[in-house]
Amino acid sequence: MSDKHEKVIIIGTGPAGYTAAIYTARAELEPLVIEGLQPGGQLTTTTEVENFPGFPEGVMGPEMMDLFRKQAERFGTRFVSGMVDKVDFTQRPFKVWVHEDLYTADAVIISTGASARYLGLESEQKLIGYGVSGCATCDGFFYKGKEVVVVGGGDSAVEEATFLTRFASKVTLIHRRDELRASKIMRKRVFDNPKIEVAWNSVPVEVLGDPKVGGVTGTRVKDVKTGEERVITCHGFFLGIGHTPNTEPFKGAVDLDESGYVKVTPGRTHTNVEGIFACGDVMDLVYRQAITAAGSGCAAAIDAEHWLADQDG
Repeated sequence: MSDKHEKVIIIGTGPAGYTAAIYTARAELEPLVIEGLQPGGQLTTTTEVENFPGFPEGVMGPEMMDLFRKQAERFGTRFVSGMVDKVDFTQRPFKVWVHEDLYTADAVIISTGASARYLGLESEQKLIGYGVSGCATCDGFFYKGKEVVVVGGGDSAVEEATFLTRFASKVTLIHRRDELRASKIMRKRVFDNPKIEVAWNSVPVEVLGDPKVGGVTGTRVKDVKTGEERVITCHGFFLGIGHTPNTEPFKGAVDLDESGYVKVTPGRTHTNVEGIFACGDVMDLVYRQAITAAGSGCAAAIDAEHWLADQDG
């Protein structure tokens, strides 16, 4: 057994991981949190958060995550920087490697989240949080009366575009093909909505704007058939090409669904391995909100606490 043995290890941070840390720490389980490369998760790339209860004036995403972390630290949570490279959940104590360092634990909570898929454009990366977003539900409110674009052609993109019409004056759906991949009913919603226009056979090649001066102002798109380029004016650039769960180290260790999300018992946070729990966006491909992630972090902590008590009993 490693000399770095813990009662509970929490892999990942964000609202789910930090909340799990707060609850397990208050239960005197002395959690160790392995932070990953982006402590605080996706909210650290968000500017203002207005839909989390308790912040009537809104709060900056990084600030909120800093408050979560401080609250966890207040109750004795310890943190380790670095990425989990591999795990061994075949027997207790469970093994977790962070580079060359081995940690063991009686219980593990996975809260590594999911990452919005981006196009990889340099201009896009510079404007994340300044008009570029992977979550219409999170950020749509900020685009009242403004023009926005959504990239994609599947159900996710169409759902994002339809939602954004509640706020935006115009939504342009940018799709690389001449036919949407979305389901029939979702396609009908696009064609029946006067606020949505489709830019067919088009791909974004540049997001225009300056993060220091107003953010996104437009996007340059290329027609994949003619090669012709044009600029679409917009203030919001939304990605509707899906999310990727951060579950690479857990492949073969716990059951994952066909999209790579951790499978949990319905209504609970238990995985198929006793003593391993999951919370937040790594197991939630439906809601993906800070508040639902925090709630599942609480649930995972309570599930882990009860499970450990049963083992000791």
